[in-house]
Amino acid sequence: MGIGLGITLLVVGAIMSFTTLDSDYIGTNLDTVGWILIAGGALAIILGLIQNAQRTRTAHTVVQERRGGPDVVERDVVDRRNPDVVEREVIDRRDDPRL
Repeated sequence: MGIGLGITLLVVGAIMSFTTLDSDYIGTNLDTVGWILIAGGALAIILGLIQNAQRTRTAHTVVQERRGGPDVVERDVVDRRNPDVVEREVIDRRDDPRL
């Protein structure tokens, strides 16, 4: 959008500056307005080119999500003979063939 806007401002400014438009009914100097539009158009083109150059240098990160059960399973094991004793059992799914 920046480059297109800059070209539009340049063209409108050049028309106002370099043609013989009747500025009596407007009350302003169209040459000055044209040069201001040309400067704004040049600035818009420069900023648009800078933005496009920055877009090509950005790095993208890919996040990969794995679905399924966790790799490590933790569960509490209650001793049947003594229910007050609870042991934590940790099973690594990558190493345990039971899971």
